[in-house]
Amino acid sequence: MSKDQDKHQQRQEKLKQSVDEKVAEASIEKGLVLVITGNGKGKSTAGFGNVARATGHGFKAVVAQFIKGGWECGERNLLANNGVEFATMATGFTWETQNRELDSQAAQEIWQRCKQWLSDPSIYLVLLDEITYMLSYDYLDVDEVVEAINQRPKEQTVVVTGRACHRKVLDIADTISEVKNVKHAFDSGVKARKGVDW
Repeated sequence: MSKDQDKHQQRQEKLKQSVDEKVAEASIEKGLVLVITGNGKGKSTAGFGNVARATGHGFKAVVAQFIKGGWECGERNLLANNGVEFATMATGFTWETQNRELDSQAAQEIWQRCKQWLSDPSIYLVLLDEITYMLSYDYLDVDEVVEAINQRPKEQTVVVTGRACHRKVLDIADTISEVKNVKHAFDSGVKARKGVDW
């Protein structure tokens, strides 16, 4: 074995030992609150990845879509055919309707379904896709949302996606990931692509 290979193996063994120690120390079993926020593309995609993972393991997962429910969604096409229940706002983007009352009413209707899910111990994972906008626009009460998440069954995981996540939601999160926008094709005039962007 060369000197470089030996050094590499020593570094990897040390890293493995550190990781193994952390795995051994982790003893808490509970559902998580995951927040995927930031200005970059891929927040909903990551949330749907969690839904696909849970579904693939045979767990029951559900999805609330608070913004993009009105148009075709490849994830919804696939996951609904695999037993995932969806509640979609179906009003599209708020700048399309330009009707605060209609959007607020639609958000409240979806939220009522979410509250049922958040109290159902048979549901392993709840995706609240782009709910952050509903909190920013005051369509939903942040304290009510936080309370419902906090009161959920112990084993249930909740995934929250969207930009500018409210501080009160961040405070209850177990894991927060921020998606950063470095470059986006749309800014260069490239149209959203079926099967990639939606």
